[in-house]
Amino acid sequence: MMCEPLRGWRHVKVSERRTRRDYAGCVRDLVDVHYPDAVRVRLVQDTLNTHDGASLSEAFPPAEARRILDRIEFHYTPKHGSWLNMAETEIGIMGSQCLDRRLDSQEGLATEVAAWEEKRNLLGVRIHWTFTLAAARQKLRKLYPSNED
Repeated sequence: MMCEPLRGWRHVKVSERRTRRDYAGCVRDLVDVHYPDAVRVRLVQDTLNTHDGASLSEAFPPAEARRILDRIEFHYTPKHGSWLNMAETEIGIMGSQCLDRRLDSQEGLATEVAAWEEKRNLLGVRIHWTFTLAAARQKLRKLYPSNED
């Protein structure tokens, strides 16, 4: 899971799998550890089947799931618009800067990713979009038709 490249901060959690429970744990960490004072956290993410409120309900007791869900505002990138997802962009960068070789264990992977994360965060690297609003609207025209078409 990756967070906040707009602010120049990201956090990566290396796990054995990518299950609903793993996702729910990341979301709980987001609201309880990384943003404990935030009233609401806007979570921009893809439409992967595990990325929804049901994952929290499956992983936690009802009261805990509700507590977390009350603080999350979900925003999904378009089905064919994952290029808009900053996390996808960061994963690509991480792949080329950190994961461009074979690593022999999950612990080794976690160590490499943590070093990459720390360096990116210290530098405060941000994503700078190179397209204009007009260009984005043109690219997304099929996904978001307007009344003027």
